[in-house]
Amino acid sequence: MSAALVSLPATAQTPRPTPRPPVFEAGIEVINLNVSITDPRGQYITGLTRDDFAVFEDGIKQDLSIFAHENLPISMVLMVDTSASMDDKLPAARTAGKRFVRTLRPQDVAQVMQFNDRATVLQDFSADHGDLEDAFDRTEASGPTALHNALYVALKDLAKQKSGGGELRRRALVLLSDGEDTASLVSDDQVLELARKTEINIYAISLRSKTAPDRSRLKFSQAAHLLTALTQDTGGQVHFPNSPSELESIYDRIAEELRTQYNIGYVSTNPRRDGKWRRIVVRVPTREDLKVRHKLGYYGVPVAAR
Repeated sequence: MSAALVSLPATAQTPRPTPRPPVFEAGIEVINLNVSITDPRGQYITGLTRDDFAVFEDGIKQDLSIFAHENLPISMVLMVDTSASMDDKLPAARTAGKRFVRTLRPQDVAQVMQFNDRATVLQDFSADHGDLEDAFDRTEASGPTALHNALYVALKDLAKQKSGGGELRRRALVLLSDGEDTASLVSDDQVLELARKTEINIYAISLRSKTAPDRSRLKFSQAAHLLTALTQDTGGQVHFPNSPSELESIYDRIAEELRTQYNIGYVSTNPRRDGKWRRIVVRVPTREDLKVRHKLGYYGVPVAAR
């Protein structure tokens, strides 16, 4: 069941247009973060202000250049595993996927991708609910699973959906799979490295057959480790439902999170262009009981990339 939405007390709130980001000089890198905030019961918290947040990079506090919450449009890829092992789960996956599509707002766009031994875009980025739902109806199960390959392709596609015309957009990838990779050429390390270089939140739903043989369980454990790392590093979340009947409530939970995230950004005080990993920590000092989730860091721009 989707958790209820909780708003903190605030002064009079009036609807605001989608904020436009400030203009920065050429060559200045802005670090963008999509931040999810929940209380100890898992309820999403809204109503926080810029002053409630403290952001640290490698232990050094940063000044926020961007702060936005409401009305931000979303670009996302909805990935569905259609390998042979998903055959009995696809009816529930189609129903849950179409339900998720109906939560999208007019300003949101999504791509529907199915994958087995290859990734196939059934519907390119669109805001049309009918087209997106039709894409789920066209999913068919067959063949082996190239999970790593599909993730790599999807991340590349979504990375091209950058903010345009000064508009801030959230980007997210929502993956449904039974968790077994049997046919990829791309390694899990390559997928993880690419994900860390993006500003994309990854949400994964991993279904597992209770009758899977020992070898399949080993592969599932390897896939579960990758999905856990991907979602943790990018600020998303992984779900391990007991049965396909839980898919609708999980998709509802993901949709709610995407609607309630905060977008914050800063220009790093670290001037070095060394390409090294920089650790990010976001806190809400006034509410230590809150759980704050965001991507864990980023790679600084190397000199060669200038």
